[in-house]
Amino acid sequence: MMGGGEFGIDMDTVTKISRDIKKAVDAGLELCLVVGGGNIFRGMSGAAQGMDRSNGDYMGMLATVMNALALQNGLEQIGVAARVLSAIPMPTVCEPFVRARAIRHLDKGRVVIFAAGTGNPYFTTDTAAALRACEMKCDAMAKATQVDGVYSADPKTNPDAKRYDQLTYQEVLAKDLRVMDAAAITLTRDNNIPVIVFSIEGEDSLLGVLNGTTICTTIKN
Repeated sequence: MMGGGEFGIDMDTVTKISRDIKKAVDAGLELCLVVGGGNIFRGMSGAAQGMDRSNGDYMGMLATVMNALALQNGLEQIGVAARVLSAIPMPTVCEPFVRARAIRHLDKGRVVIFAAGTGNPYFTTDTAAALRACEMKCDAMAKATQVDGVYSADPKTNPDAKRYDQLTYQEVLAKDLRVMDAAAITLTRDNNIPVIVFSIEGEDSLLGVLNGTTICTTIKN
């Protein structure tokens, strides 16, 4: 969400992402979104600098709520109904996460944005996304990144890095590819939810995942 900046929320980027989401919704897709907070604060980075890990993770969760509210605003400005549900109750700001409530929002055609991770420290945004995908019985989990799939190494620093078109869950774990943490991969594997890794920076990239025109990596059995 920070666009080309070093931190914070870039509203042009939020608008671009919102438009991509709208096109997917207009194509008939029911969407649940999980947002991170690394553009504002990362718990791991705070812990590395001497902060208590739990406190750092809670700060990171609060950052995801800020991003979720910004995305909700971006969506509603272009006519897409959206609701933010937080794993940490804060009723003045957004709704608490209740699975049945989230399902009702989907049934009413709204985009559901999950914030505050799992509500617990020591769990990543990826794990939170995998957990929500399982709870909501999603057909697939799409991870939007800054690169167009899973690579054998960081393509930004290693020109010889190999991009994979398709992987199994076990290959991701065995090769230690770190596209997501092991808990997230295990959750999606055990619940047979394919994971699609793609770049959010392309035009209509989310819609392209649906119609097969976006370059991506698919992880499944």
